[in-house]
Amino acid sequence: MSIKAEEISALIKQQLENYQAELNVEETGTVTYVGDGIARAHGLNNALSGELLEFSNGVFGMVQNLESNDVGIVIMGNYDGIHEGDVVKRTGRIMEVPVGDALIGRVVNPLGEPLDGKGAIQTTKTRPVENKAPGVMQRKSVEQPLQTGIKAIDALVPIGRGQRELIIGDRKTGKTTIAIDTILNQKDQDMICIYVAIGQKESTVRTQVETLRRYGAMDYTIVVSAGPSEPAPMLYLAPYAGAAMGEEFMYNGKHVLIVYDDLSKQADAYRELSLILRRPPGREAYPGDIFYTHSRLLERAAKLSDDLGGGSMTALPFVETKAGDVSAYIPTNVISITDGQVFLDGDYFNSGTRPAIDAGTSVSRVGGDAQIKAMKKVAGTLRLDLASYRELESFAQFGSDLDKATQAKLARGRRTVEVLKQPLHQPLSVENQVMILYALTHGFLDNVPVDDIQRFQDELFDFIASNNKELTDEIRETKQLPDTDKMDAAIKSFAEHFQPTKEAK
Repeated sequence: MSIKAEEISALIKQQLENYQAELNVEETGTVTYVGDGIARAHGLNNALSGELLEFSNGVFGMVQNLESNDVGIVIMGNYDGIHEGDVVKRTGRIMEVPVGDALIGRVVNPLGEPLDGKGAIQTTKTRPVENKAPGVMQRKSVEQPLQTGIKAIDALVPIGRGQRELIIGDRKTGKTTIAIDTILNQKDQDMICIYVAIGQKESTVRTQVETLRRYGAMDYTIVVSAGPSEPAPMLYLAPYAGAAMGEEFMYNGKHVLIVYDDLSKQADAYRELSLILRRPPGREAYPGDIFYTHSRLLERAAKLSDDLGGGSMTALPFVETKAGDVSAYIPTNVISITDGQVFLDGDYFNSGTRPAIDAGTSVSRVGGDAQIKAMKKVAGTLRLDLASYRELESFAQFGSDLDKATQAKLARGRRTVEVLKQPLHQPLSVENQVMILYALTHGFLDNVPVDDIQRFQDELFDFIASNNKELTDEIRETKQLPDTDKMDAAIKSFAEHFQPTKEAK
């Protein structure tokens, strides 16, 4: 068989025409150390801080330390499959999480991976976990109220949309309950809620998710959970991931409420990371940039200007104190970054005053700007009355011969404390709050036994809803207090028919 030279040359020409030089250049390094959620790698000379790296087993890591001879990497996921000598390569991307409407109603980890067994999250949108906070001129002052549905907060330490209000207190004083009740109260309020559970027991998070689902709150809520069994990097990353998910809605003109439960555990995780990365420890062994860690997170909460769509992100960070010590390092740091704090007192909680809010220590730096005019009128002197009652109460224990004015003050104070108590998962609409606080401040409860206050309140709401619905409608629509004569007449009409319980005191 003869081979024709023309055929061979035609074939070679064809091959040359179709030839494509595929050259794939990747910058890789070698893992020199791995352990406790941390890896070190040599050879990644051009790696950037915060850049995403991929290990040979598919797990990702984030560049945290840039040193002369190697880079410190925090591992995002299980590090058991990573060994010394493994290859790690640059991706050229920074740490991102999926965002968008597809996340609403889901329980995810800090990487945006589902934990609820409902399948993959159908979204193509992502946002970087670290993002620059809005500047001075991109913001607007806080003026819209965020109704928590909790009388003691809405009356004494009001929260506005775009505010950062710290919830601070010892362990087991009802911090998470305040967060859950606030989320429940956002139903039909045009608000998207994000609950970030940092280092919370998996069983506790499951209980909270079930509570939210039972009351229909998961329809507008995202839960981000990093359990205590997760590596420290996941706990450190969780609040930033939650903030990125919230920013997607905020920059699209929507309103977001984000709860960080709690930042003490995030600070502990960051301390662990930093010490393993051999960063120099500072006060209480925390690294020097722990303040910056929290400030760059909390500053991302804002009320945006109208030019940027007027969206808002309200942050409720939690900090756990030890034996009520608000002067410890992390509490003082976060107090100085936030716009006020709601302090929960363990003694109040144990004595049955729940929510256990200490009005004397709690403060809102936005204050009355975040209250409707009706609430401002009825709650004006409430804080002072409560403070003077607490003072009188401690002195009254030592003397029995009290004048009538003091006795009247003590009686009013006891009723104020009783009115501000609230059962679990029963947030109140702002119009009902105004109604009961009006009754309190105008003396309609002075003759009602303390034990009957809660029953008086519930029956008053039913009476108003049946006979004087126009009053609550007016408060809701105009934000103003209706005519005092009408209010007095309605409450008086109910009070006359109210039957106290015989055993009540």
